Amino acid sequence: MREKKSTYTLEEAKRSLEKYCVYQDRCHQDIERKLIDMRMIPEAREIILLHLMEHDFLNEERFARNFARGKFNIKKWGLIRITNELKIREISAYNINAALSEIDDAEYEETLRELGKRKFFSTVEHVVLKKRKKVADYLLRRGFESPKVYALIRELEMENNSSK
Repeated sequence: MREKKSTYTLEEAKRSLEKYCVYQDRCHQDIERKLIDMRMIPEAREIILLHLMEHDFLNEERFARNFARGKFNIKKWGLIRITNELKIREISAYNINAALSEIDDAEYEETLRELGKRKFFSTVEHVVLKKRKKVADYLLRRGFESPKVYALIRELEMENNSSK
């Protein structure tokens, strides 16, 4: 196991953070945290951040777009959850809007429908209100908008009742 260095020169820190950024897109907050862990002084932090941005190792718009695309495609998160996670990472509103534009509306609706349908028909609950609540909570936790969630639940209940 590699031991963590206690001090870094400016060049060592730059190289280390370049590798860190190449491995995966990072936001400014990740880099700041890493620089603090490396015990870099504020002036050095500023120089390193500027270097990373100038050489395109650190690009917040690219990070936001990749984050939104990945969380939607892989984890099936809704727009609200993605937006909140980006806000936690202190991403600007402009970059959040750019990131959300990466998600196709038709694909978004299809994902919501697929997740809702799967949860609705796998939930074994005899009391209708409890079943509605379980399905709604699941989809809301995933970050989908409440009007869309409740409309989908009504639609699924009508489908279910008509098939009986």
